[in-house]
Amino acid sequence: MAISAKPQASAAVQTWLIVVYGMILMMTMLGGTTRLTGSGLSMVEWHPLMGIFPPMGESQWLTVFEQYKLSPQYKLVNTWMALSDFKRIFFWEYLHRIFGRCIGLAFFLPWVVFVVRKQLQGKLAYRTGLIFVLGGMQGLLGWYMVKSGLVNNPEVSHYRLAAHLLLACFLACWVLWTILGLDQEDQGSPSRIRWLFFWATIGIAIQICFGAFMAGTRAGYLYATFPKMNGRWIPHNLLMEPDGWRNLIDNPTGIHFMHRALAWVLAIGILILCRKGWQRATTPHQRLSIAFLGSGVVGQFLLGVVTVIYSVPTPIAVAHQGCALLLLSASVFAFHAFGKRA
Repeated sequence: MAISAKPQASAAVQTWLIVVYGMILMMTMLGGTTRLTGSGLSMVEWHPLMGIFPPMGESQWLTVFEQYKLSPQYKLVNTWMALSDFKRIFFWEYLHRIFGRCIGLAFFLPWVVFVVRKQLQGKLAYRTGLIFVLGGMQGLLGWYMVKSGLVNNPEVSHYRLAAHLLLACFLACWVLWTILGLDQEDQGSPSRIRWLFFWATIGIAIQICFGAFMAGTRAGYLYATFPKMNGRWIPHNLLMEPDGWRNLIDNPTGIHFMHRALAWVLAIGILILCRKGWQRATTPHQRLSIAFLGSGVVGQFLLGVVTVIYSVPTPIAVAHQGCALLLLSASVFAFHAFGKRA
């Protein structure tokens, strides 16, 4: 059965959740912008409740700038910065954090109203309530990630960066799954092809993880050629680490190689899967999900190519990160459309 909600409340609840999903997508792209502009370590303190207002006046800006000067990023990378330069990078990190708070308010206040009015009840109330919990965890994980770049090395851990991005993607997909459950009818027994969409979803999530590794190690700047990597299918520095398998998660060359290899595997595999899915589709939702997934994987592959050959331009790289979440969402949509609802 589909998730139950009062008929008169369904449209309002659905609209609210769609807005929340859109805000999470925007937040994901804003996070990419923050990363690519080198702004993520500009705010060296975290005040979850009181840090709403930016510095006011020259004296406050100078105080914040002096705090930043104690950070490894300033000492080792940005010693050239004047106050005006600092304000520029501070803007993106401040916007990133304040927008996160806006998402929390945009979710929590309507959720309370819906619950009080009994427009959210039972499983739906708990499932939507979990969104707020996951959002809070995402904020904590974001600060845990930033802390890794405030100690000795002015770079955040690429493992923590990947965890932060993957949790954002999971949160968005949880919201999407809830939206899909509001009005889609049970299609009966799950189709066998549904589980291929499940594994496609897992594969896309792994690829997103390697995308975060690329960003965290700046591996995207290494090879501005395609399809070969500086004239070679297998690059020279692939096996720099003494432990062979660690080259795929720690060595920037290995990470870049894996990200490209997975891109080819996923693009070809998903397009084959879409062809089979289209042949077996029997409902408009199933056909729509296939259309989204097929066009999404082609668009994402092309964005990835343009990103590397032009040495990671910020607008294209941000679009690549946003499209990754949309592609993951399309796969979740297909998995939902071809299966039996809980």
